[in-house]
Amino acid sequence: MAEWLEANEQVAQVNYPGLKTHPSFESAKRQQKWTGGVLSFYLKGDEQEDALYLIQQLKLFKLAESLGGVKSLICLPAAMTHKSIPSEKRFKAGITESLIRLSAGIEDAADLLDDLKQAFDQLNHRRLHAIKPTNISNLQKELI
Repeated sequence: MAEWLEANEQVAQVNYPGLKTHPSFESAKRQQKWTGGVLSFYLKGDEQEDALYLIQQLKLFKLAESLGGVKSLICLPAAMTHKSIPSEKRFKAGITESLIRLSAGIEDAADLLDDLKQAFDQLNHRRLHAIKPTNISNLQKELI
């Protein structure tokens, strides 16, 4: 998933120590046998509406404040866990409007990747055709 996200033209950056491009890759390689199932990424354009729309399109990843466990979970920190922090402090900490955190659960990895692909395809379609997301206000309410 991390490699696919890193190659995706809609993604600005992926934070995952298992990627050779990650600043801590060599350290993680020495210290860990596996690099785990939690990662984060930023969307190009850094629009929270795009991040919310992407999350809304996912079928297997479930929205959650806390990551980990057996289910695949996803979180938008700027609208959830770090919402109460002033935006300039969030940005300084790297928590931008489009930062998305996810954890892969026990579902089949190929199914999770397919879910991400279809969601990004829909996001790309939305961006190309300037389609406004539906029920984003409902999703935002769920985040509160």
